[in-house]
Amino acid sequence: MNDTDKEAAARKALRYVKSGMTVGLGTGSTSAFFIRLLGEKNKRKNLGLKCIATSVTSERLATELGLSLVSFEQINQIDVAVDGADVIFGKLLIKGLGGGAIAREKAVDYRAKKFIVIADKSKVKDKFAGTVPVEAIPFCSEAVRRELLFMGAERAEFRMQEGGKFITDNKNHMVDAYFPEIKNAKRLERELNNIPGVLENGIFTRNCKVILGGV
Repeated sequence: MNDTDKEAAARKALRYVKSGMTVGLGTGSTSAFFIRLLGEKNKRKNLGLKCIATSVTSERLATELGLSLVSFEQINQIDVAVDGADVIFGKLLIKGLGGGAIAREKAVDYRAKKFIVIADKSKVKDKFAGTVPVEAIPFCSEAVRRELLFMGAERAEFRMQEGGKFITDNKNHMVDAYFPEIKNAKRLERELNNIPGVLENGIFTRNCKVILGGV
């Protein structure tokens, strides 16, 4: 996805943001375009927005742009959340293939009155399949990795970074589990989260509106 398409999708999502709203800020390069544009719009029109960020990275960017950040203790509802996706099949998503914020993303996106997904057409697939990130507590992440294989994952590997295992925003490990086909996304999302030691996984099944960049 080139920067032009990222910005185009982000601009389309801006029309859902109204004065005084509480806005969920997604994570990733496309979401970063939205956050920058939202910061400009907020300054230009003095919208009085409250924002709740889904990652440390998005939090920092929003702060730099002068957006007002809040926590769940300070709000009763999220009016709209805007986030990206790695795989889109209808209204089913896989998120978190490059980042470590799926737990916070789902906590925000699933609570929003409107959940807007911004992406380009390359993310839209003709079947629901691929690598699903699974966030697991370090204490038993190896046990989680093995159990993912028993559940039908073709591969299940720790995501790595310089110095060792990738560490998420919540200080956990990320196991990337490859599923050649996901026939029942809601059931798999539920079953993955039922593995003891799993915090969250990257399958998103709750209703969202997809906005694609480009022509």
